[in-house]
Amino acid sequence: MSENTTIVENATCTFCGCVCDDMELTVDLDEKRITKARNACVLGRAWFLEHRHQERPAALIDGREVSVEEAIEEAAQTLVKARFPIIYGLSDTTCEAQRQAVALADFLDGNIDTTTSVCHGPSGIAFQGVGESTATLGEVKNRADLLIYWGGNPAEAHPRHFTRYAVTPKGMFVPNGKKDRTVVLVDVRATPSTPVADIFIKVRPGRDFEVLWALRALVRGKPVDPGIEEVTGVPLATLEDLVERMKNCNFGVLFFGMGLTMTRGRHFNSGALLSLATDLNEFTHFVAKPVRGHGNVTGADNVVSWQTGYPFGVNFNRGYPRFNPGEFTTVDVLARGEADAACIISSDPASNFPRAAIEHLKRIPVITFDPKPTVTSELAHVAFTTATYGINVTGTAYRMDDVPIMLRPAFESPYPSDEELLRAITDRVRELRNG
Repeated sequence: MSENTTIVENATCTFCGCVCDDMELTVDLDEKRITKARNACVLGRAWFLEHRHQERPAALIDGREVSVEEAIEEAAQTLVKARFPIIYGLSDTTCEAQRQAVALADFLDGNIDTTTSVCHGPSGIAFQGVGESTATLGEVKNRADLLIYWGGNPAEAHPRHFTRYAVTPKGMFVPNGKKDRTVVLVDVRATPSTPVADIFIKVRPGRDFEVLWALRALVRGKPVDPGIEEVTGVPLATLEDLVERMKNCNFGVLFFGMGLTMTRGRHFNSGALLSLATDLNEFTHFVAKPVRGHGNVTGADNVVSWQTGYPFGVNFNRGYPRFNPGEFTTVDVLARGEADAACIISSDPASNFPRAAIEHLKRIPVITFDPKPTVTSELAHVAFTTATYGINVTGTAYRMDDVPIMLRPAFESPYPSDEELLRAITDRVRELRNG
């Protein structure tokens, strides 16, 4: 190993919600890049190896290069002048930066929302309604003998979920790994994850709720009409077999993805699945966990919740936090044309929001924080180039099972972190608001 190469052990990958913290990174300090990423999956390797130091302006105002200080002042002035400023994103930054964003929204009497509102937002609503039987991925690895994946495709979205946390690893009470487990996959079509499953249950699109409710009835010993197959595409015998497996396992897990939350039923689907886990606890130990996408989207939920009492879509217009999905969620606020300034943190809504929301975003001053150019940063009034969390910046990220993990950066960045910028803007906003 040369003088200009270093090894970072136990580094954390923040690409997806698995937040694997066993990376071994080989770093070329001269070129400021990662050359090897041991233990990383295909997505993690791309996350680390394709990260390059690029010579870009640290700050832009209307496409003109300016100093960071000048951009901070312009951002603060823009937000203070706005009557309904919104803050959105936060799922790919540290918990420390997320906390600063909540403080900024509070000082502005504005709106704060995370990408949860367009992915597992329905699950957050369901948690409030029916509760959650939960566990860590460590418990799953060591104890679970029945794994049910519902509406997700971990093989492509979370490659190490199978190999590190759930299906194949050998655990304390499942010493033979997959041989000691039964894996069930429930989805509307076969996916690359299907070959991993021992049982594949194909549900008719939009009928997850009916399947879940039938399972709840069977668990409780209630009769179910054989005509359920006509409605859901799943034979009654298949549901009865699954119920017997669930009631007789030692430790069961229901992992669910956006195939359940972003289809007909939404939070009713999530609520039915969470309630099914509760029902099963009368017979055995059963837990349910959403499989989260972005690296720190779970942290965003936690931080916004402990700061405001609500996980996303929070409004401070009246001087105290209010929560009302559909009213205060960013897609809806933009689509109705209500926001008059936007602060977008580590997200790119201009590339994936509905057309009405994007068109309004183009009409108002936008402030962006992102390590790379995006569609949103291209239309921004103020655009900050930031350091990448987990690669250049330390801090805290939450794994999808609500376990906080400390980040170990590989090398420094010439750009400021989201936390530093948000703190500076918040301090300036406070000064301007206080006269």
